[in-house]
Amino acid sequence: MAKLYLQRHLKSQWNLENKFTGWTDVPLCQEGIKSAQKAAGEFAGLKIDRVYTSPLIRNRETVSLILKNLGKENTPVIIDKALDERNYGELQGLNKEEVKKKFGEEQVHLWRRSYDVAPPGGESLKDVCERVDPFYKKYIEKDLKDGKNVLIVASHNSLRAIIKHIENIPDEKIIDLELPFGALVKYDFNGKKYQKLQ
Repeated sequence: MAKLYLQRHLKSQWNLENKFTGWTDVPLCQEGIKSAQKAAGEFAGLKIDRVYTSPLIRNRETVSLILKNLGKENTPVIIDKALDERNYGELQGLNKEEVKKKFGEEQVHLWRRSYDVAPPGGESLKDVCERVDPFYKKYIEKDLKDGKNVLIVASHNSLRAIIKHIENIPDEKIIDLELPFGALVKYDFNGKKYQKLQ
């Protein structure tokens, strides 16, 4: 049975500064880098055949640090923009608390977590799903069907899009799904169905 591992990137500099990051290419902060050994420990003894990630440096650094800590630097890594974080448009670079004060907490929550409400000039989760889902089905699900164990290291909303697809979460329920920095979600895949592991 194939395994699927979804790893949210470790804490970035703008996560630390509480800024909307989106497509802005921001590296990991020192706290994120230091947490890599613990994150890698979650994979100790597990077989990883292939890694997928996005070109954003916070995702690539997370992959590199995890594989280095595991001594698995030769694992194939596929990098594709389909797995990028959502584009936060005009909010990118702004402090999240200041944006809440300006637009209200409820509006900001809709921009960040709802399915089809996009921030000004940015992408909704629906938009993210429309680029993630075809890529996932074409490449990642194919690898899983071939019996490969796959690790995806990506940003919050690209992972939320994948989980929505895997778990068939209704549009109106996806607002409740959040993954903390460095979160790891594991699934078994039998060729047809996914089973979430604890």
